[in-house]
Amino acid sequence: MMDWRSYEIPVDELPTFHPGNEASSSEDPATDTGRQQVKEEDILLEETYGVNYYFHPALPSQIEQTDRPVVKDTVDKLYKYDLWDYSAAKKIHLDNDMAKLTGDKPYICPECGFRASVRSGLAVHMRKHTGEKPYKCDQCDYSAAQKGTLDRHLARHTGEKPYKCHQCDYSAAQKGTLDRHMTKHTGDKPYMCGECGFRTAFMSSLTVHMRKHTGNKPYKCDQCDYSAAQKTNLDTHMVINHTGDKHYMCWECGYRTIDNSRLTIHMRKHTGEKPYKCNQCDYAASSKVTLDMHMVKHTGEKPYMCRECEYRTASRSSLFVHMRKHTGEKPYKCDKCDYSATLKCTLDRHMAKHTGDKPYMCEECGYKTADRSDLTKHKRKHTGERPYKCDQCDYSAAQKVNLDVHKLTHTGEKPYMCWECDYRTFTKSRLTLHMRKHTGEKPYKCDQCDYSAAQKRYLDKHLAKHTAVCEGSTSADDKVTCPAYEEPYRKQSTQSV
Repeated sequence: MMDWRSYEIPVDELPTFHPGNEASSSEDPATDTGRQQVKEEDILLEETYGVNYYFHPALPSQIEQTDRPVVKDTVDKLYKYDLWDYSAAKKIHLDNDMAKLTGDKPYICPECGFRASVRSGLAVHMRKHTGEKPYKCDQCDYSAAQKGTLDRHLARHTGEKPYKCHQCDYSAAQKGTLDRHMTKHTGDKPYMCGECGFRTAFMSSLTVHMRKHTGNKPYKCDQCDYSAAQKTNLDTHMVINHTGDKHYMCWECGYRTIDNSRLTIHMRKHTGEKPYKCNQCDYAASSKVTLDMHMVKHTGEKPYMCRECEYRTASRSSLFVHMRKHTGEKPYKCDKCDYSATLKCTLDRHMAKHTGDKPYMCEECGYKTADRSDLTKHKRKHTGERPYKCDQCDYSAAQKVNLDVHKLTHTGEKPYMCWECDYRTFTKSRLTLHMRKHTGEKPYKCDQCDYSAAQKRYLDKHLAKHTAVCEGSTSADDKVTCPAYEEPYRKQSTQSV
């Protein structure tokens, strides 16, 4: 790799800058004081960034220093720029801020073309290529490329949240996090997209948003050709496809994830915290994306549309998942068999078949399941809760899929059609069952004989034959496949169907 330090502009080609009077000699104490100040700033930056900082000063004619003496710990702003009414306490601050104003980014990464306005910014960036993480946590094996990142990590060990909201009881470990929170109170969104009118409270959010219009994906995977518009998406890709590394762990249940924000949302399952409130009903959610999906019930808005079919949805993530039906993509792979799934939660349910693990139990009846959402649905049998309401009649359902099927009775629509015959149905699951008539697929296998069925309910009825007590048997333990049971069972099954 080419040494990025060789990309510096030669010092002798840059204009020089002399604090104080340019005519003064090296013997002048004021000059020595200025030099000492610059030297101290060099040392400070070297300790902070791990490199020797390199000044890229403005022209001497554009910079003015006041005649006031340098006094430590004062807020005097000694360095001024004559083109704007702007001044700074230290020349390094002036240089950095002027680079932001002018857009000047003279420091270029030889690996990827990244540009920085200050040398320290390039030094930090280069750690992405070198993998260097000089800042080490003294309480675990975590390390970071930047000190600020380490500071945020250390807050997890201490639990300290020094930044307090003066309008509610919210507190944060970082000032930036508090600043974001404050926009909820003020509603201020000064940054607007000129393409679509999108507004946000933060310039960084607008920068990310603009990539939707430009198609720019600056974050590249170094192990495949994947690229992303946001670093978090690249991090997620790296964990799922390459490293499998999940640093953040829940101390309640052992859940692990790739970033702190996901862990924060997960922890609300244990605490029951639901900070996101609906302003039109009493609904509350543990994450903003869940609230956003709920709000669609009030607005009915579904801005995301599939270009392959007429499917519309309220969230971009739902459209992303839907597109896998057309592409056939199933990125979640089982490491114990050849099963793959379009959703991680579907893979999790499948994995329970291998492990037999059912950690979620109903305290009312002892029902156990591998999936938390299944337990939530099951509990509605006890509570009688039916949260899904039809807006055209008084029908209600415990599960959304049942409501969706019911609504089709009002419209008469049967969107799922068999391409082998003219059969149409309300739901995809019914179409799947129907298609087995054409394919002959019978995925439900009996573990006691060679019987198989196209539907699980037929397998359940078949299994009853193996466990049924023969008529005339004197013991309940006398469980056989009774030949005399075959005909009565067949008749009973036919009548029930």
